[in-house]
Amino acid sequence: MKTLSLILLGVCCLQVMAEPLQVGSAAPMPGQMASGNINIEAAIDDGTQVPVTVVRGRYDGPVLALIAGTHGYEYPPITALHRIRQSLDSSSLRGTVIMVHVANMPSFLGRTIYYSPVDGENLNRVYPGKPDGTVSQRIAHAITTEVIDKADFLIDLHSGDGNEALRPYVYMPVTGSEPLDAASRELAVAFGLDHIVIDRRPLTDMENSLYTDHTALVRGIPAITTETGQLGSNDDHWVDLAENGIWNVMRHLDMIDGDPVPNDGITWLTDGTVIRTTMDGIFIAAVKDGYHVAEGALLGRLVDYFGDELLEFRAPFAGVVNYVIGTPPVSEGEPVAMVSKIHRD
Repeated sequence: MKTLSLILLGVCCLQVMAEPLQVGSAAPMPGQMASGNINIEAAIDDGTQVPVTVVRGRYDGPVLALIAGTHGYEYPPITALHRIRQSLDSSSLRGTVIMVHVANMPSFLGRTIYYSPVDGENLNRVYPGKPDGTVSQRIAHAITTEVIDKADFLIDLHSGDGNEALRPYVYMPVTGSEPLDAASRELAVAFGLDHIVIDRRPLTDMENSLYTDHTALVRGIPAITTETGQLGSNDDHWVDLAENGIWNVMRHLDMIDGDPVPNDGITWLTDGTVIRTTMDGIFIAAVKDGYHVAEGALLGRLVDYFGDELLEFRAPFAGVVNYVIGTPPVSEGEPVAMVSKIHRD
């Protein structure tokens, strides 16, 4: 009788310890998957929802946050998370995967590049957000508190926006913290893309982190940003890059069985520089994504709406074209290309 009581006590204790993990309306128990929404209430502008899935393994392990759709015209990561959701087995998973399927629903539904059609903000420039701000700020606040604060590792999944011809690459942040940088480097290598940009942009404080990955990093959470796709395409080739990268990261973190596929052919890049236009106009590219260019090489021209030339854009140094704008219209302050140096060390 005493033995039976002890067994029952143990079962009760396990049930108390096994509490659901709540992300928005998704609250799975260990060994379960749940999907739902983070509700963004209307305030100074319209509200929205952020669809999420939480896959909680039966066994202990890290919490990996995967965020897609920060820019709504970047489709391959969104589709990749659909595939992950359909295939990931919670019964054999070690740890938890939190998937943000579409972070920026107003931009996704509005098919807008960079900016929300509601408040004109770039979601990846307003973190950690504000609970009483514009809709983009409220989304950032919700993702910070509901997702990032619960994560052990984070991948912000992007692709070339609807206007960007982009050769796939990873941004690998460098913060100066050896353990944090080592863990982020391992994530970048495990994702498997053959171009990695060493990102030395300085971190700010927790209240002005701006970027999704920086919001994780200032909290001591290893993070990378990936770019897999271009020009609004949702072709399987681009989706496969994102999906395969996620599976390989999960193998690297020992969340699923199997050895990570080694990435032996990396081109390391540094000093990534975005070239921006100083006026509105029509951009005519002279290079393509992935081109190697010499210092001073012509990247493209800006013409007015009659076709008369306004500006030339030239490479600030010899390097690789990470992306170039592939659709004609550009507005003052927007990028026309990004160029990085090849890192020789």
